[in-house]
Amino acid sequence: MDLPDNAASPGRGADTGTAGLDTAALERTLRARVDGEVRFDAGSRGAYSTDGSNYRQVPIGVVVPRSVDAGAEAVAVCAEFGAPVLSRGGGTSLAGQCTNTAVVIDWTKHCHALVSVDPARRTCVVEPGLVLDEINRQLAPHELKFGPKPSTHSHCALGGMIGNNSCGASAQAYGKTVDNVRRLEVLTYDGTRMWVGATPDEEFADIVAAGGRRGELYQGLRDLIDRHLAEVRRGFPKIPRRVSGYNLDSLLPENGFDVARALVGSEGTLVTVLHAELDLVPVPPHEAMLVLGYPDICAAADDVPRLLEHCSPSQLEALDGRMAQLMREEHAYLESLDRFPEGESWLLVQFTGDSQDDVDGQAHALLRALGREEKDASVAFSDDPAREQQLLKAREAGLGVTARPPDERETWEGWEDSAVPPERLGDYLRALRELFEEFGYDHPSLYGHFGQGCVHTRIPFGLKTAEGVASFRRFLFRAADLVASFGGSLSGEHGDGQARGELLVRMFGEPLVGAFGELKALFDPDDRMNPGKIVSPCRADENLRLGARWRPREFDTHFGYPDDEGSFTRAVLRCVGIGNCRTHSGGVMCPSYRATGEEEHSTRGRARLLFEMLDGHADSPVTGGWRSSEVNDALDLCLACKGCKSDCPTGVDMATYKAEFLSHHYTRRLRPAAHYSLGWLPLWARLSRLAPRATNAPSCAPPASPGSANGPRAWRPSARHPPSPRSRSCAGGRRAAGPSPIRPTRTPSSCGPTRSPRTSTPASPSPRYGSWRAPGSMWRCPRRPCAAA
Repeated sequence: MDLPDNAASPGRGADTGTAGLDTAALERTLRARVDGEVRFDAGSRGAYSTDGSNYRQVPIGVVVPRSVDAGAEAVAVCAEFGAPVLSRGGGTSLAGQCTNTAVVIDWTKHCHALVSVDPARRTCVVEPGLVLDEINRQLAPHELKFGPKPSTHSHCALGGMIGNNSCGASAQAYGKTVDNVRRLEVLTYDGTRMWVGATPDEEFADIVAAGGRRGELYQGLRDLIDRHLAEVRRGFPKIPRRVSGYNLDSLLPENGFDVARALVGSEGTLVTVLHAELDLVPVPPHEAMLVLGYPDICAAADDVPRLLEHCSPSQLEALDGRMAQLMREEHAYLESLDRFPEGESWLLVQFTGDSQDDVDGQAHALLRALGREEKDASVAFSDDPAREQQLLKAREAGLGVTARPPDERETWEGWEDSAVPPERLGDYLRALRELFEEFGYDHPSLYGHFGQGCVHTRIPFGLKTAEGVASFRRFLFRAADLVASFGGSLSGEHGDGQARGELLVRMFGEPLVGAFGELKALFDPDDRMNPGKIVSPCRADENLRLGARWRPREFDTHFGYPDDEGSFTRAVLRCVGIGNCRTHSGGVMCPSYRATGEEEHSTRGRARLLFEMLDGHADSPVTGGWRSSEVNDALDLCLACKGCKSDCPTGVDMATYKAEFLSHHYTRRLRPAAHYSLGWLPLWARLSRLAPRATNAPSCAPPASPGSANGPRAWRPSARHPPSPRSRSCAGGRRAAGPSPIRPTRTPSSCGPTRSPRTSTPASPSPRYGSWRAPGSMWRCPRRPCAAA
């Protein structure tokens, strides 16, 4: 195998051409000219230092624009200073395309409008920060939706979906994001702002004739595709899940010279997306699902071509027995698993249609074609949408369930979404298993979008030692050659970024990779747009979040962390960047993020800052260890509600981490007054017994004459009197001698005025107790003796 070594492929490392950049002047100018939140502080830079991938690069700064125009102005300022730019949505990317030494523009907090909807044309225009579930919620009255649906649908932004050419399970029916984009409004690094889309010859001629930078770009694109026409037609795999590389095939004449679709999947390396016009699809009124059991995942994959021959499902998903085992060991999604039929691996086949009879008929027709029946032990049938969603949640949970298996191994992305022709899927899985065994990567779970030949997995790479990282690199090149031999794609969903940019030549060959470089040079000649990704990429083993040189500090802790080998560091590493804490509805995680929309105040953002606090990297912006003010600020709004412990797929327990941090942070230091007033409440309560009258005084109403402003005529009952500690004579349950008092229907909450339990009229004042009782009433203040006596 021809594996590039250090000399042949030096890579770029963290060098993105920022040497000599006047960061202070850049920050001042951004603050002066951009309507947005400009953050060059250590906490913000630490929170955005990584995404959902294996990679980490500390950004120059972060800009959160309040409008699309403000975001465009931020790019203009960066261009004046020559600063690299990275647009970011939900930050869940798994290939490293959302981390860079650049100015990060986060579109999700403010730029999330559904600008317009045209139900008749089934189109809409959106801003880049709009989350997928939110757009579909707003489109629901029109009975329309955006078709592609990744498993991160509750928090992935449409701008990120366009950048990564996202897919999801529903791509079986609706295609990839590129298949659902009509037009894009884009901005180049040099300031050219334009709408692009499919370009008929007449329109192309008009654009070129008009001249300017736009005409130059269009003419350059035509020249590029004319030079590489044969390579593009021959070199791009004809499979449903080819996500790797630039979409040069969209520029082919037979594909309408579609510039918008050529830019989809470019991961922010060519342009900044400002608006998108999207195609919409009707919401299917009826659904049904079959779950078919198989003896192993390869047998399930072998059956996929036969299923596709006899039906056209809206989804065809798979999960194996290893994932089911992990779910049972982690006590997750058990209700969904209970509905699965017999087998060690399963295919989930969903049908949609205009009537229930239609979808039920599709399911039963497939069973007949397969020689199975609904009553078979290896078959489960459902036409209940709620039950189907439960079944699909088990499949969507793959990344979280497999990230931290109960055997305490750590699994990682890196080869998590390869794709091959569906008819060759079974053989590919067998060959991939053999490769796992050769490298000693035992028991990876295999699951994914089998109807389109896309395989998901997480592999126990050894990313903390030099030997482990070297083995990781060798595996990637072997796996790239393997998938190319099957006519497949390095990426079937998550993109190239840094994880696979270096491998593209193994799939496409030198001529097409050269064409990718020409496209990059046309749009971004100075390599300022998300540099080091796809074209002239960093090596796959550089900029690792861990890596052989990662040496975190070891801390003595108060908590035992039994699920993490007693290690606070391992506990912090539970966060793998899935981003479920960034949702705005459903579940209970994370309240502070939902209130602020701030990455720093999400569970993931806090985990990132705690990771930086471990001081494993020399360039970490977070310093001071337990004394870190950045971590303290991020944890300040954490409610310690344990929502993350229950909702996070990997079991991040930020409440415990916060308690650990604060204990060390304030060791031998004065704490804020609130810590003493609230933390010592049990002590205050005990001390109050020594002076009950003084303690009760603030909560007792002073005596007043009947004719005064505070007298009986002015009295109004209140349910908001604060409780006060009682003396032992009251709190201890002892009663005064004499007849048992008549209890009122509602015990007063303080020693203020009360109504008599026997009458609805105001009672007369009691000069001793400062309360009101009717003549002859035996009601006594439950808190006597009062300090007001």
